[in-house]
Amino acid sequence: MKVKLTKSEMFFAAMIGVMRNIEALEHDRKDKHGHDGPGWNIQVEGACGEMASAKAQGLYWDGSVNTFKDGDDICGCQVRTRSKSHYELIIRKDDNPQAIFNLVTGLCPNYNVVGWIKAIDGMLDQYLQKHGGREEAWFVPHSALHLIGIRDDGGMDF
Repeated sequence: MKVKLTKSEMFFAAMIGVMRNIEALEHDRKDKHGHDGPGWNIQVEGACGEMASAKAQGLYWDGSVNTFKDGDDICGCQVRTRSKSHYELIIRKDDNPQAIFNLVTGLCPNYNVVGWIKAIDGMLDQYLQKHGGREEAWFVPHSALHLIGIRDDGGMDF
Protein backbone atom coordinates (compact mmCIF):
# COMPACT_ATOMS: atom_id res chain seq x y z
CA MET A 1 0.00 0.00 0.00
CA LYS A 2 1.70 3.19 -1.21
CA VAL A 3 1.55 6.29 1.02
CA LYS A 4 2.81 9.82 0.48
CA LEU A 5 3.02 12.05 3.55
CA THR A 6 1.83 15.65 3.34
CA LYS A 7 4.02 18.55 4.49
CA SER A 8 2.23 18.77 7.82
CA GLU A 9 2.50 14.99 8.36
CA MET A 10 6.22 15.12 7.54
CA PHE A 11 6.70 18.03 9.93
CA PHE A 12 4.89 16.35 12.83
CA ALA A 13 6.68 13.01 12.32
CA ALA A 14 10.07 14.71 11.91
CA MET A 15 9.59 16.64 15.17
CA ILE A 16 8.78 13.38 16.97
CA GLY A 17 11.93 11.81 15.53
CA VAL A 18 13.98 14.82 16.67
CA MET A 19 12.42 14.62 20.15
CA ARG A 20 13.28 10.91 20.35
CA ASN A 21 16.88 11.58 19.38
CA ILE A 22 17.23 14.47 21.85
CA GLU A 23 15.90 12.20 24.62
CA ALA A 24 18.49 9.58 23.67
CA LEU A 25 21.29 12.16 23.72
CA GLU A 26 20.13 13.69 26.99
CA HIS A 27 20.08 10.30 28.70
CA ASP A 28 23.27 9.08 26.96
CA ARG A 29 21.42 6.15 25.39
CA LYS A 30 23.40 4.25 22.79
CA ASP A 31 21.81 2.14 20.09
CA LYS A 32 21.13 -1.28 21.62
CA HIS A 33 21.71 -3.12 18.39
CA GLY A 34 25.14 -1.95 17.31
CA HIS A 35 24.41 1.07 15.12
CA ASP A 36 27.12 3.62 15.87
CA GLY A 37 26.23 6.38 13.41
CA PRO A 38 24.16 9.50 14.04
CA GLY A 39 20.63 8.67 15.11
CA TRP A 40 18.82 11.71 13.70
CA ASN A 41 17.97 10.18 10.33
CA ILE A 42 17.02 6.81 11.80
CA GLN A 43 14.71 8.44 14.34
CA VAL A 44 13.06 10.77 11.83
CA GLU A 45 12.57 8.08 9.16
CA GLY A 46 11.25 5.68 11.82
CA ALA A 47 8.70 8.22 13.00
CA CYS A 48 7.72 9.00 9.40
CA GLY A 49 7.26 5.28 8.77
CA GLU A 50 4.94 5.08 11.78
CA MET A 51 2.97 8.05 10.46
CA ALA A 52 2.76 6.42 7.00
CA SER A 53 1.55 3.14 8.47
CA ALA A 54 -1.15 4.89 10.48
CA LYS A 55 -2.21 6.98 7.48
CA ALA A 56 -2.47 3.92 5.23
CA GLN A 57 -4.77 2.28 7.75
CA GLY A 58 -6.83 5.37 8.56
CA LEU A 59 -5.60 5.34 12.16
CA TYR A 60 -4.50 8.00 14.62
CA TRP A 61 -0.78 8.13 15.40
CA ASP A 62 0.11 9.75 18.72
CA GLY A 63 3.86 10.07 18.09
CA SER A 64 4.87 8.74 21.50
CA VAL A 65 8.34 9.36 22.90
CA ASN A 66 10.18 7.17 25.44
CA THR A 67 7.73 4.28 25.23
CA PHE A 68 10.28 2.02 23.49
CA LYS A 69 9.07 -1.55 23.08
CA ASP A 70 6.63 -1.20 25.99
CA GLY A 71 4.19 0.86 23.96
CA ASP A 72 2.69 0.17 20.57
CA ASP A 73 3.58 2.43 17.66
CA ILE A 74 0.03 2.21 16.27
CA CYS A 75 -3.07 0.17 16.99
CA GLY A 76 -1.47 -2.76 18.79
CA CYS A 77 1.61 -3.16 16.63
CA GLN A 78 5.21 -2.11 16.27
CA VAL A 79 6.35 -0.48 13.03
CA ARG A 80 9.75 -1.18 11.51
CA THR A 81 10.83 1.23 8.79
CA ARG A 82 13.48 0.23 6.25
CA SER A 83 14.93 2.59 3.65
CA LYS A 84 15.02 0.30 0.61
CA SER A 85 12.02 -1.44 -0.92
CA HIS A 86 13.66 -4.90 -0.93
CA TYR A 87 14.79 -4.75 2.71
CA GLU A 88 13.18 -7.29 5.01
CA LEU A 89 11.39 -6.88 8.33
CA ILE A 90 13.83 -7.04 11.25
CA ILE A 91 12.80 -8.83 14.42
CA ARG A 92 15.36 -8.68 17.22
CA LYS A 93 16.04 -11.13 20.03
CA ASP A 94 14.76 -8.71 22.68
CA ASP A 95 11.45 -8.16 20.86
CA ASN A 96 8.28 -9.52 22.46
CA PRO A 97 7.42 -12.78 20.64
CA GLN A 98 3.71 -11.98 21.00
CA ALA A 99 4.03 -8.51 19.42
CA ILE A 100 2.81 -7.76 15.92
CA PHE A 101 5.31 -6.10 13.59
CA ASN A 102 4.44 -4.02 10.55
CA LEU A 103 7.03 -3.40 7.80
CA VAL A 104 7.17 -0.02 6.07
CA THR A 105 9.78 0.67 3.37
CA GLY A 106 10.87 3.91 1.73
CA LEU A 107 12.16 7.37 2.49
CA CYS A 108 10.26 10.52 3.32
CA PRO A 109 7.76 11.40 1.92
CA ASN A 110 7.11 8.16 -0.03
CA TYR A 111 6.48 4.88 1.76
CA ASN A 112 5.09 1.43 1.12
CA VAL A 113 3.24 -0.36 3.91
CA VAL A 114 4.31 -3.91 3.06
CA GLY A 115 2.64 -6.17 5.63
CA TRP A 116 2.71 -7.62 9.12
CA ILE A 117 3.63 -10.71 11.11
CA LYS A 118 3.43 -11.84 14.73
CA ALA A 119 7.02 -11.87 15.99
CA ILE A 120 6.97 -15.54 17.06
CA ASP A 121 5.94 -16.51 13.51
CA GLY A 122 8.94 -14.66 12.09
CA MET A 123 11.45 -16.02 14.61
CA LEU A 124 12.39 -18.96 12.41
CA ASP A 125 15.91 -20.33 12.03
CA GLN A 126 15.75 -19.83 8.27
CA TYR A 127 15.38 -16.05 8.77
CA LEU A 128 18.19 -15.68 11.35
CA GLN A 129 21.04 -13.65 9.84
CA LYS A 130 23.83 -11.29 10.77
CA HIS A 131 24.30 -8.19 8.61
CA GLY A 132 26.82 -5.36 8.70
CA GLY A 133 28.77 -6.66 11.69
CA ARG A 134 25.74 -6.22 13.92
CA GLU A 135 24.07 -8.79 16.16
CA GLU A 136 21.99 -11.63 14.77
CA ALA A 137 18.35 -10.91 14.07
CA TRP A 138 15.51 -12.41 12.09
CA PHE A 139 15.11 -10.85 8.64
CA VAL A 140 11.61 -11.80 7.54
CA PRO A 141 11.03 -11.67 3.75
CA HIS A 142 8.07 -9.82 2.25
CA SER A 143 6.62 -13.12 1.07
CA ALA A 144 6.13 -14.24 4.71
CA LEU A 145 4.19 -11.10 5.68
CA HIS A 146 0.41 -10.78 5.78
CA LEU A 147 -1.36 -7.93 4.03
CA ILE A 148 -3.02 -5.45 6.33
CA GLY A 149 -6.79 -5.66 6.26
CA ILE A 150 -9.18 -3.03 7.51
CA ARG A 151 -12.62 -4.19 8.59
CA ASP A 152 -15.86 -2.30 7.88
CA ASP A 153 -15.96 -1.17 11.52
CA GLY A 154 -12.57 0.55 11.10
CA GLY A 155 -10.63 -2.07 13.09
CA MET A 156 -7.66 -3.93 11.70
CA ASP A 157 -7.29 -7.60 10.96
CA PHE A 158 -4.03 -9.00 12.27
